[in-house]
Amino acid sequence: MRINANFDSGNIDVIKADSADDIRLAIRKDHQSDFYQWFHFKLFGEAGEEHVMTIENAAGAAYPDGWKGYQALASYDRETWFRVPTDYDGKHLTIRHTPEQESVFYAYFIPYSYERHQDLIQSAQQSVDCYHELLGETLDGRELNLLVIGEPAAHKNTIWVTARQHPGETMAEWFMEGFIARLLDDEDGVARKLLEQNVFYVVPNMNPDGSARGHLRTNAVGTNLNREWAEPSLEQSPEVFYVLKRMQETGVDMFLDVHGDEALPYNFVAGCEGIPSYDKRHEDLEDTFKAALLAATPEFQTQYGYERDEPGKANMTVANSAVGERFKCLSYTLEMPFKDNADLPDEDFGWSTARCQRLGEDVLTAMLAVSPKLR
Repeated sequence: MRINANFDSGNIDVIKADSADDIRLAIRKDHQSDFYQWFHFKLFGEAGEEHVMTIENAAGAAYPDGWKGYQALASYDRETWFRVPTDYDGKHLTIRHTPEQESVFYAYFIPYSYERHQDLIQSAQQSVDCYHELLGETLDGRELNLLVIGEPAAHKNTIWVTARQHPGETMAEWFMEGFIARLLDDEDGVARKLLEQNVFYVVPNMNPDGSARGHLRTNAVGTNLNREWAEPSLEQSPEVFYVLKRMQETGVDMFLDVHGDEALPYNFVAGCEGIPSYDKRHEDLEDTFKAALLAATPEFQTQYGYERDEPGKANMTVANSAVGERFKCLSYTLEMPFKDNADLPDEDFGWSTARCQRLGEDVLTAMLAVSPKLR
């Protein structure tokens, strides 16, 4: 029996692996950080034998409430991922699985590799409606990629969409696959109408270093990018520095920052109601977007989510608040679950890549509804 995490986004330490019924593991912390919760590893063992894998440091994870009701993911071919029995006793997370084949991968959520990210960028670049910009390099020397979709023009709105500031929230880049594919479909009426009215600036992965390193929440030097939007620096947060610099050049009429939430089993949005300049116009834009997304898909809801900020009490280091205030624009964080959508549960797969992609497609319908009001 062997357990290995020496690959793209791999994360696990083996404490003990002498017998299949008592495997002891620990999740590694993000580099130079106390954050951890993302795991991704490969087990090579006996098919047909139950393996009991206990993550001993689960209680100290960034969001221990995220383990409650959570089911880990497994895959034989790294394409189809399914849920396996998982229990949390308040201290340890225990995964029980009887593999049908000799080797199997396990992960906190379906991984989105750096190779797949590069495929996504190069595929999008093939469209005549898409221009690929290199914003700069990360601290580990990886590219920070921007896709400009649509032809910039003075009469058009500027819409920015970013994903994966927190690298372990891989559902955000799966969302981007659906979003980009539909937006570049020249036979899709919604996409064509959107590109008549708007130009899109899309960053599918804000944190490629953390993604490859197997981090939950931070970049190569332990910086939480979604707390850097007030004063980003090239030394600690070049990813935010380069994106914000480009935003200042283009302006922003709408901003959507895509994330995943460890604890809440729902899809929801968080607005910027706590920023100093929030007013009735902001509220109307938010309501228009939410109503259109509710009509577009039952995967979205507005009952559950984060508590609204009190007026003037927003955290201005967070992306949606910082951008909403700086550009006086509609600015949302969109959250998806690590677990499942409790309103439409799927016992076998939970919240899945296909559902992420479809939500990405449906968000474009909501953007079309709000587009005429953005200026």
